[in-house]
Amino acid sequence: MIDPLERVAKHRRLSEKVECFTESVIREMTRKAMINNAINLSQGFPDFAAPEVVKQAAVDAINTDINQYAITWGAKSIRDAIVTKFGEQTGLQIDSERELTVTCGATEAMIATLLALVNPGDEVVVFEPFYENYGPDSVLSGATPRYVSLEPPNWTMDISELEAAFNDNTKAVIINTPNNPTGKVFSLSELKEIARLCRQYDVIAITDEIYDQIIYGEPDAPLVHHSLMTIDGMRDRTVVINGMSKSYSVTGWRVGWTIAEPAITEAIRKVHDFLTVGAAAPLQEAGAIALSLPDSYYQELADDYRARRDLLCQALDDTGFGFTVPDGAYYVMADISAFGYPNDVAFADFLVEEIGIAVVPGSSFYSEAERGSQQVRFAFCKRMETLEAAASCFAKLT
Repeated sequence: MIDPLERVAKHRRLSEKVECFTESVIREMTRKAMINNAINLSQGFPDFAAPEVVKQAAVDAINTDINQYAITWGAKSIRDAIVTKFGEQTGLQIDSERELTVTCGATEAMIATLLALVNPGDEVVVFEPFYENYGPDSVLSGATPRYVSLEPPNWTMDISELEAAFNDNTKAVIINTPNNPTGKVFSLSELKEIARLCRQYDVIAITDEIYDQIIYGEPDAPLVHHSLMTIDGMRDRTVVINGMSKSYSVTGWRVGWTIAEPAITEAIRKVHDFLTVGAAAPLQEAGAIALSLPDSYYQELADDYRARRDLLCQALDDTGFGFTVPDGAYYVMADISAFGYPNDVAFADFLVEEIGIAVVPGSSFYSEAERGSQQVRFAFCKRMETLEAAASCFAKLT
């Protein structure tokens, strides 16, 4: 039996930071899906193949012996491809030598950015519900997160609440658009309000734009993804984060990047160097090929995801879930109050164990679990056959 004093001593060996958050609930639900042989609509990875030309480019790179360290901040081929693609999208000219860092996925890009920018006592504004990494990343970097609500059903932003979150201690604000988990696409007017406060308080905007190519809208009401960096006064106070995972269906490759003005980029590169040294060299070469795909590829990508979205949303509507149809990304945040479960965790466990579908409890996307206790997140980045099978499982709930 361990002596109580020894237990306390062992506990003190650990960082107090890790007491502030849990392991990933998303990855936990994937493990439960595997244990229960359930359909995995929890974790946001496709169950279909990446584009053949992109896969072949990785094979070719390996076979031509591009297997050693690339330049720490990224091979020139992919940096040049990122600059070209970003320039086409935004009209901005980026210096690939001084303003761009290739990282091990957008996940590393985010923590490297925060570690490069934040000091103890600084505050970081985070919109909630948020992708589950943002809160822990803020804590690990020494910052205090300040949460601003996106209110259902339309995930609207209250400008007065946002203004109240900014103060002289605010160092950064994190914006994810299109948004995970809600599917919200921030409007240009909303981004201008955020930009106004960033300029007023000398705050850096960190924009996670990983879903920028997965955006819907309708023929009579087209939607446009706006990068905050393009707004007046934000070119040198924005860090854009993006990556290959979502647009090219290669979530396991872990190739991401940051775009920022030279001084911020230099700081990010220092942190990145000692976190991971660099992203996988052959996969960076494949990334350069992926980024050169024609516009028709991205149109087909969005069209295919729209069909998947509509199939899942119809099944959810038929079953009695409450939700708002997402404008971007590939998630639906659904209300479960019609089913009478005490909380989201109990409902998610029931779904995976009895119905055969894994989802993410909504509370994992909030700073206070109660706010998400009647919500769950569905991921529809799956084959149509997978979603049709899920729709059949939903019938057990009616």
